[in-house]
Amino acid sequence: MNIVNTLTIRHLKQNKKRTLLTIIGVIISVAMVTAVASLVFSFSDLLIRQTIAETGEWHVQYQDVTKEQLAAIQGDNAAKTVAITRDLGYAPLEGGQNPNKPYLFIKEYNAQGFTQFPIELSKGRLPHTDKEIVMSEAVATNAKMKVEIGDRLTLRVGERFEQGGGNPLDQTESLRRKDGILTETLQHLMTKDYTVVGFIKPPEGETAWAPGYTVLSYIDENIIGANDRVNAAVVLQKVNPSLFAHAENLAKRNHIETVQYNNDLLHYYGLSKSKASYSMMYSLAVILMAVIMIGSVSLIYNAFAISVSERSRHLGMLASVGATKRQKRNSVLFEGAVIGLMGIPIGILCGLAGIGITFWFMNALIQGVLWTTEQLVLIVTPLSLLIICVVSMLTIFISAYLPAIRASKVSAMDAIRQTTDLKLTAKAVKTSRFIRRLFGIEAEIGLKNLKRNKRRYHAIVFSLVISIVLFLTVSFFITGMKQSLDLSQEGVNFDIEVSYSNGERIDDRLIQSIVSLDGVKEYNVIHELSKSAWVDEAFIADELQEKVKKDKSLLQDGKYPYEIKIHALNDSGLQAYAKAVGADYEQLTDPDHPAAIVMDTIHYKDMDTGKYVRTKAMYTNVGQSIELMNFYNGRKAEINKVSVAALTDQAPMGMNTIGIGGLNIIVSERVMNRLADDEDITSIQTYLYLKSTEPMTTQQEIEEMHETNLNATNSYQSRKSEEQQILLMSVFSYGFIVLISAISIANIFNTVSTGISLRKREFAMLKSVGMTPKGFAKMMNYESIFYGVKSLLFGLPVSFVVMYLIYRAFANKFSYGFTLPWMSILSVIVAVFVIVGSAIVYSGAKVKKENIIDALKKESI
Repeated sequence: MNIVNTLTIRHLKQNKKRTLLTIIGVIISVAMVTAVASLVFSFSDLLIRQTIAETGEWHVQYQDVTKEQLAAIQGDNAAKTVAITRDLGYAPLEGGQNPNKPYLFIKEYNAQGFTQFPIELSKGRLPHTDKEIVMSEAVATNAKMKVEIGDRLTLRVGERFEQGGGNPLDQTESLRRKDGILTETLQHLMTKDYTVVGFIKPPEGETAWAPGYTVLSYIDENIIGANDRVNAAVVLQKVNPSLFAHAENLAKRNHIETVQYNNDLLHYYGLSKSKASYSMMYSLAVILMAVIMIGSVSLIYNAFAISVSERSRHLGMLASVGATKRQKRNSVLFEGAVIGLMGIPIGILCGLAGIGITFWFMNALIQGVLWTTEQLVLIVTPLSLLIICVVSMLTIFISAYLPAIRASKVSAMDAIRQTTDLKLTAKAVKTSRFIRRLFGIEAEIGLKNLKRNKRRYHAIVFSLVISIVLFLTVSFFITGMKQSLDLSQEGVNFDIEVSYSNGERIDDRLIQSIVSLDGVKEYNVIHELSKSAWVDEAFIADELQEKVKKDKSLLQDGKYPYEIKIHALNDSGLQAYAKAVGADYEQLTDPDHPAAIVMDTIHYKDMDTGKYVRTKAMYTNVGQSIELMNFYNGRKAEINKVSVAALTDQAPMGMNTIGIGGLNIIVSERVMNRLADDEDITSIQTYLYLKSTEPMTTQQEIEEMHETNLNATNSYQSRKSEEQQILLMSVFSYGFIVLISAISIANIFNTVSTGISLRKREFAMLKSVGMTPKGFAKMMNYESIFYGVKSLLFGLPVSFVVMYLIYRAFANKFSYGFTLPWMSILSVIVAVFVIVGSAIVYSGAKVKKENIIDALKKESI
């Protein structure tokens, strides 16, 4: 070790407090990088494991492949494992008690398939031959059939076809019935003998309206015939962006027609075949990483730059005894390396410990509320630790480089006299004449101090600005993520939908019978009726205006035809809904003056662009009227007017909303009866939506009422999945925001307190010439206000720019209006003054205890 480095280490030891504060800055920065990286990767890992638990582990699936094509897939070097599956077909369930599920749905797997797909064996064992099956427990619990292990079944297996239809129906297609009579048949029948060897839990992916109970059998790839067709689900060796092109090329070379991707799983790996999704993900990643990186650099740069005047005297003394510019520069860089060696390991441990404790609290919430079977696991790998170390060392180098260059240029005399940092010219420290009049001489002295120590003052303001930008951009990013997730969801907010398949209204007697079932905890009755309206071009949705500009024939007399979906709620449901959206219930129930709540904001998926869009369905105001009409055989029916009582974007529980080019209005039953003419009465359809503590039991009890044409569709799994994603995002969001908030507060507190500590000699001089404790407090209060105002003047505009860039990144896939997060901005404004004030009060209290003579004699802290 050369003499300059030896002196640098000795200088660090002699100035223990400043060294400690610098190390703390490094620890906070490294902890932030570690915590953010760990949080992101751990949540991605949780979502990956949860998706595999629900849908199985596969990345690419080649459908309807022959034996020859299967061999090519298995021979692909990119494939790690290949699971073979086949939907054999449906067999009538003789003796089943559920008329909505009259079939067994037979699905076959090879041994790898039983491993890759989420199959939960509850009793017995899995099949080993194509003569064995395992049955869903629902056959016994729902279909009321007694089946035991060892029973032999002879099944007639075929494909479902609707009368007059040319394509077979699958498990996603509900049972085809009309007036209680089946309108579908089984074709291509074959007889299969099976032995029951076990029972499984109902598969997660089996929808409530699926017409068959799932049973699983075995497929032996060695006896697949030349004309047989199977599906091949592939787990790849490496999951990277090239997998899409590789799969397409493999399919093209082997003449495979259909390739599917497990998009839910691949999204959590950060992959998407959609260019819009890919562009959005990587734009957001670049912006977020840039903000975090800049924040990290600012933390450490501040730790080095804020005390440059103290180091400059030390470096000046080195120069006076012959140290070159290069040696002075390398001395600062060497100091950065030493600080890094001490701060980086501690920072990594603090970041991992903080995230580990956070996960410990989160897991209790996740398992108790979010219905997940997986736990958050802290993901730490040698590669991630290496990346964190490299990024941290690079950050320290960047942070120390500018002070090092500046220090190398300082002459020996200027450094020893400290004339570089202290600007004492009248112009440099000139203040406004109003400062003393408004705030007193103490404020003027405080402002002159800031101007005199510009580098230190700029370092503090820069640190505050970065903290503001970091918090606001992360908050905006999280809000955008939640809003995007909300747009992509179907909005299922009920467990069971009950309706008649022939469109009849459900009578009140049956409704009361259903809602009085033990498990029902909430319900909503909605009557639906469709009408039309001609809307002026100026008031139609923006997306429709774009279409109209291209094709004026869509207009008639300057008006565009809208479909109006009228939704009528019963009295109790309407009263609760009106209160939630701020409407006058009495106004809504007056049939002589029809009024409605209008959903003027909708969201939908644009099938042409693949974007999820939130937009105004129609531009209207409270008090305006909408003219409703029907068209019968080319003639216009009588016009009814309905006034707008309130505008909202909230839909009642279960309401089927209409998309772009339509308008949803909510009225009372009395108003609907007033608006409906004689021909409308027969077209009104009733839906009953339920929330239940036991959705499967409630559905079964409804089906056991044996009402002809009454369908009970269970959407509990869909609702559970959507709520799970939203809650997981909320947990991630709040965890991320709390983390960033804690880091920002620590940054501000460390920066301000360090700056105050370095000014002990300055404060001692002010006290020595007669400044009272009250005057000192006034000076410090003014400085805190000035720091806060100055940082907000720079921080808020920069934050707005970064937030708009994030918004534009989301716009690749999601279309919604740009709005500033006013509550977050208000929180930041208050927090900046509170935190800066607290840091100054804390540091000022320590400075007050200093002896004036001792403080004047000190040259460093």
